[in-house]
Amino acid sequence: MNAARYLRVVRVSAWYDLIVTAGFATPWTYAWLHDGLSASAEAFGFDGIPALDPMQTLYANLMGSVVVVWALLRITRALPVHGLLDGAARALFSLWLAYALAHGVSGLLWGFLVIEVTFGLVQLVPWRRSGPYRDSVV
Repeated sequence: MNAARYLRVVRVSAWYDLIVTAGFATPWTYAWLHDGLSASAEAFGFDGIPALDPMQTLYANLMGSVVVVWALLRITRALPVHGLLDGAARALFSLWLAYALAHGVSGLLWGFLVIEVTFGLVQLVPWRRSGPYRDSVV
């Protein structure tokens, strides 16, 4: 994969993050999103999501805020190193999703896990080969 195509992948993954996590960034949007996710889980026959509480909202808002800013950076100023770092973050996030699933969290997370693993691999695999990516690391 050449550098220009790689940067497109970095931007596409950033757009995905922005769309999926923007609702987590404020208490008001998270309450609305929480209701939607709970209804979706029940519609698909998965266990529901725990009731909304202030601590859960705080963690959701922290995660949402950071991911929105990280996504905007990758959309507006994508660099190959951003793909490397995003791939590493997705590997960690995938581990925590798998851990949560193994401990009985709603099966609704399976869809997110598949997407995280896919974007993680697509962004990390090119770094194993020599090429324009290695030269871009500062």
